[in-house]
Amino acid sequence: MEKLLDTTCEKFLEELASKQPTPGGGAASALCGATAAALTAMLGNLTAGKAGSEANDKMALEIIIAADKLRLELAQLADDDAAVFNKFMEAYKMPKATDTEKAMRTAAIGQAAIAAAEVPMQIANKSLEVLKLARKLIVFGNPNAISDGTVSALMARAALRSALYNVKINLGLIKDDEYVAAARAKMQQLEAKAMEIEAFVLARTDEVLK
Repeated sequence: MEKLLDTTCEKFLEELASKQPTPGGGAASALCGATAAALTAMLGNLTAGKAGSEANDKMALEIIIAADKLRLELAQLADDDAAVFNKFMEAYKMPKATDTEKAMRTAAIGQAAIAAAEVPMQIANKSLEVLKLARKLIVFGNPNAISDGTVSALMARAALRSALYNVKINLGLIKDDEYVAAARAKMQQLEAKAMEIEAFVLARTDEVLK
């Protein structure tokens, strides 16, 4: 798989549709989050410098910078997700003829599962940051482009929720109960905050567009 930022949309989608294991759901959720960040930056660019919005220019520019950074980070996480999955599969291919080999293989699978859970957790965290930016911008952003901000928020929400399912599937392979409990608590926090922001964004959009 080529790096996400070095390939075309068509090529990425072809690879996603193929039977090869990567890119998969993790990369797709990261791309969804990156797209959300791009849309947030778009609304910021359509707001900054617009006549009558001078008071909000500084905030809009700060949001654009933050959104652009998150877009690149989420694109990188799409590549990272594919990389950790490949390491995960390598662990499964380790020999298991002796008790020692079995123990080493089990340990390697556990470590690979943690890495495979960490990347989508990062995707979820960064998608929440995109969602927070969209929430801020949708309050004072260009009302003629408010639907772009709403789509950004909804895509960030989808990216977060999708990423958390990729975390969940790996938690079942991790024997560290303390790690699993902490991860589940973090997931609940992310989900609760995302739901809260989504509700605000939709209510604000409906108010503007009524």
